Amino acid sequence: MATVPDGLVAVVKRDCPTCTLVEPVLGQLAAAVPLTVYSQDDPAFPDGLPVVDDRELETSWRLGVETVPTLLRVEDGVETGRVVGWLRSQWEEFTGVRGLGDGLPEHRPGCGSRSVEWGVEEELARRYGGRVLASRQVELADLEDDVEAMYDRGWTDGLPTVTPTEERVVRMLAGTSRAPDEVVAVVPPDLVECTVEKVAVNAVLAGCLPEHLPVVLAAVEAACRDEFALHGVLATTYFAGPVLVVNGPVTRRLRMNSGINALGQGNRANATIGRALQLVVRNVGGGRPGEVDRATLGSPGKFTFCFAEAEDELSPFEPLAASRGVPGSAVTVFAGSGLIPVTDQASRTPESLARTYALVLRTVGHPKSALGMDALLIVSPEHGRVFREGGWDRARLLAELEPLLVMQPDELRRGSLGIAEGMPPGLDDRPLPKFRTGGLLVAYAGGPAGMFSAVVGGWASGATGSSPVTVPIEEAAWPAS
Repeated sequence: MATVPDGLVAVVKRDCPTCTLVEPVLGQLAAAVPLTVYSQDDPAFPDGLPVVDDRELETSWRLGVETVPTLLRVEDGVETGRVVGWLRSQWEEFTGVRGLGDGLPEHRPGCGSRSVEWGVEEELARRYGGRVLASRQVELADLEDDVEAMYDRGWTDGLPTVTPTEERVVRMLAGTSRAPDEVVAVVPPDLVECTVEKVAVNAVLAGCLPEHLPVVLAAVEAACRDEFALHGVLATTYFAGPVLVVNGPVTRRLRMNSGINALGQGNRANATIGRALQLVVRNVGGGRPGEVDRATLGSPGKFTFCFAEAEDELSPFEPLAASRGVPGSAVTVFAGSGLIPVTDQASRTPESLARTYALVLRTVGHPKSALGMDALLIVSPEHGRVFREGGWDRARLLAELEPLLVMQPDELRRGSLGIAEGMPPGLDDRPLPKFRTGGLLVAYAGGPAGMFSAVVGGWASGATGSSPVTVPIEEAAWPAS
């Protein structure tokens, strides 16, 4: 692209009522000061002035023009100011030329620049932005249905997906400042290096927006850490899959659901972020059901299981991520199965409610097993109110639950209670905690009505299984909210 000359620079298009309105104003300016006019749709507009043809929109894209008319000031090759639309007093102050547009309305808003029209912006970014995608492009026949083609090729989770065109992937990559070829993680089970671009492709498939991408990248990084043991989570015959708990300002920026139906359907960010992680595991790592994924029953959460933790003034707890040493925007990945409901509509003291929680938590995996699995307790606002009014924080709740979750030999021994299942010999002759140290997580979410909480049972825990992982979410690419 030729360098934009110093002086005033106007970007216009004939197909804009405000641009045609200010056509005489541009003539006045050209007679008084150095002015260069770029036209997006007609090199003969404005009439009677030298015009630079910008129908290819390269200059408009490089200047970041979103509205026409846009008037810029360039000094020594650097933009030093701009005004958008038409406001006589603003144009006169900006240009130093008085008496502009006598007889014209005082103010008119501009029109959308052609460079930001749907589909055009992504094509311009691909053409002029220097982002060349490395992913292999699959050509479909003219009569081939995109949705059916992706299903036939095994790229989906069984639900329809969004076609990852080059333009859509480029648009998705705009959600992060990370380089497309940067390796985010090595994805099990095939141990394939996964780049930012590959994550973006699967985020498109999942239906994410570009602003969701940093959360997906963090989730992929967390799930692929050795301590999470993603290969084991996939290969087990158990129900487990990645559960994402998102904290921090990002949840408000993305309008994630932490309230009514927080664990259910209806919120795009919740649904697609969790789905994108699952598609990365499937399409990059090779983790497909019936192959490496050997779950006996699986769970609906293996489509997506992602929610935001509520962090309002009513919460009795500090954010989960902050309690794990990662303040601010962060994602915690937990190897979880389905929900175990907790119903207690009578407890009005923390002590009573904690005992209810303990009884339900004892059922995780099996009521006669200890130390084998972690768990995630999700406390609802009505139950949270009981703890808040009682002055209990997360640490107090966990401390009170600890002795309630110690299991006695008669509860553990094989054959006791008429049940063959139980702890093996050598682990059945002493009291044992239900969970290992740090193996019980507590989050806060849900609608304001209903005295229901939930337990999400984990998979095998610790060194022989999976540990929760919390990582920060990159926010550098986003404007301040």
